[in-house]
Amino acid sequence: MEIFFIAIGILFIFATIDLMVGVSNDAVNFLNSSVGSRVAPRHIIMIVASLGILAGVTFSSGMMEVARKGIFHPQFFTMPDLIFIFLAVMITDILLLDLFNTFGLPTSTTVSIVFELLGAAIAISILKILESGQSLLLVAEYINTGKALAIISGILLSVVIAFICGALAQFATRLVFTFNFERRLKRYGALWGGLALSIISYFILVKGATGASFLTPETAAWIRTHILSIIGTGFIIFTLLFQFLLIFTRVNILKPIVLTGTFALAMSFAANDLVNFIGVPLAGFHAYFIAHSAADPMSASMEALLLPVRTNTFFLLAAGVIMVATLWVSRKARTVTKTEVNLGRQKEGLERFDSSQLSRIIVRMFMGMFETFCKIWPASTRRWIRRRLSPEGYQPAVGYNGKVPEFDLLRASVNLMVASALVSWATSMKLPLSTTYVTFMVAMGTSLSDQAWGLESAVYRVTGVLAVIGGWFFTAFIAFTVAMTCAFAIFYLKAIAIIALSGLALLLIIRNSGIHKYREKASHELELLDLKRVTDSQFAIRTCFEHSGQFLIQVLDNLSQCFDGILTQDRKLLKQLRLETSKMQKWSNVIMANIFKTLRLLRRSESKSAEKYSYVVYALQEISESMRDLILRCHVHTSNQHSGLLPSQKKELQQVRKCVEAIIGQTAKIMKNREPFEYRDIAAHYVELKNYLDQYDRSQIERIRSGESKTRLSILFYGINNACLKISEQTLHLLDIFQETLNPDIKK
Repeated sequence: MEIFFIAIGILFIFATIDLMVGVSNDAVNFLNSSVGSRVAPRHIIMIVASLGILAGVTFSSGMMEVARKGIFHPQFFTMPDLIFIFLAVMITDILLLDLFNTFGLPTSTTVSIVFELLGAAIAISILKILESGQSLLLVAEYINTGKALAIISGILLSVVIAFICGALAQFATRLVFTFNFERRLKRYGALWGGLALSIISYFILVKGATGASFLTPETAAWIRTHILSIIGTGFIIFTLLFQFLLIFTRVNILKPIVLTGTFALAMSFAANDLVNFIGVPLAGFHAYFIAHSAADPMSASMEALLLPVRTNTFFLLAAGVIMVATLWVSRKARTVTKTEVNLGRQKEGLERFDSSQLSRIIVRMFMGMFETFCKIWPASTRRWIRRRLSPEGYQPAVGYNGKVPEFDLLRASVNLMVASALVSWATSMKLPLSTTYVTFMVAMGTSLSDQAWGLESAVYRVTGVLAVIGGWFFTAFIAFTVAMTCAFAIFYLKAIAIIALSGLALLLIIRNSGIHKYREKASHELELLDLKRVTDSQFAIRTCFEHSGQFLIQVLDNLSQCFDGILTQDRKLLKQLRLETSKMQKWSNVIMANIFKTLRLLRRSESKSAEKYSYVVYALQEISESMRDLILRCHVHTSNQHSGLLPSQKKELQQVRKCVEAIIGQTAKIMKNREPFEYRDIAAHYVELKNYLDQYDRSQIERIRSGESKTRLSILFYGINNACLKISEQTLHLLDIFQETLNPDIKK
């Protein structure tokens, strides 16, 4: 029994880690709307969310039964069996959630825990049946099939319901208030605010109260029997309060609605999802003490787990404290939140996801359906709706810190109202509805209704949504498979498997942390390059050239690594470099997008300057494509195990490299720091490069005639030289435009 007591301790250690990785992923659920709308300083949003979590954990007591009897029938298992199941589940959950956090993808902690319990329980059930010599068909008796299917179908159904509810609610709200809602908000905003908060109060305080550990059954029964009076009273009180604020103060009533909704959704998250993190260890804890009091602890039935158990409030509050602390310090939580905010933002900008064939098909299909649907309505109705929903000329009010929010407060309030209502209702019904699925799909539904997915961004946003949804199915598959594998290993190898799997989990978490830091740095670099909202054309021009200098520094680094790789036949270096070519492409795309923003700021009298800046776009495209072609060519050559460069070719390429790096390096420094320079000094390197290439061309012809340089090697040699020449030419072109624009007094 002592070894299983240690196992219980390990389960609680795993629970602490799982709380950390789980909150990092689920933070997106309640922070998305507040962060995206910039309703308040970040620390205020975090305080509100933290208070919601601490309040919500006390509502989780009833939900803990899911881990004990929701997926399997405990009476068919012994205490060791359940400990094996729970250890496999916790190890898998930590690995899975940390993986998704690393790549900034929101996933469902509910789906993960359900399929992990299912996979591990089936594994142990199969082993028990095989030991007893019975038929494997009896597995169905060990698993709570009906409950498991109800949970899974409920979770999947919530995706459709949440998307439709979000889209319809936002459509109706925007139809009433339009995008320029400030004037209309003064007229009937109090009624709308009263309705919003009364709905939130209904689902949180009325429906969710039945699971609270501190409420007596009599109090919960009284609340359930006075639903209409509570809703009506809340509506009247909130409406009068908002009307008072609108008449006598200048308070934006949407801000308290969004902050209250953030509190409510954080509360719902803690109430609904806490079971995913500590339900399994608590179930193991109860199983241990049930076995400890039995005459034969190792073979005693766990039928007692079928009885309802009220979880100690201390455990719940301790878990809440860990969740709050993680919420404040986790950088991965910000990464996951950023993914959802970017997919729902109103304006164009950096798109994290590329387009895909499936997303293009979906966009075309929905455009066709929309056009067909519009023909059903009379022309006058279509004009009225189009006028009410037109975002033309709309600019959202500047949020906290003077920054433009990703979407306005009206949409943020709808997100929170609809999502908190759905999740809180599921909590009251003791259904492990996925808060991630609900909040994400509600946000995507409101984005669709708000026309945030325009023709310029729709395919990228749809790709992102498909990637997230695909990750959800991946969650189910990997949770089931890995948990089953871990359960088999723990059953046979006992302590050895537990130690090995724990060590593996630790190593993977450390590795994922390094990957996340690298991705975060790359993302931060791109964001620094992006010009958000600028009005000064001269500032925009200077910034574009500075960013072009930073881009050339990146090109120089990649070029140096490429030469190192091909000269030494370092296939791994070239492979890694090829994987990073997309980063360079994104850099150039961001700078080009900034140039287009700059062109919009120029006056008609500056049309000649506009023509010059369009040449910058061409130069950046040529440099980026030439660099990508160079890296690809070198990597393919080494990957196919073709013969390496000849000594004479290496010597010649070193001279080419020296000239090109001098041109790029000096130009990058000049443009980044806006230093004075002599154009002819830089151009001298280009002249030298041309002379070298003419000379080396003759040498290469002699090597081809003599048969010294084979076909593949000759193609590589000419490809490298040609790419270097193009990069050098376009770099000088950039420098030429820079000189004419910001250094007109310098003569060439």
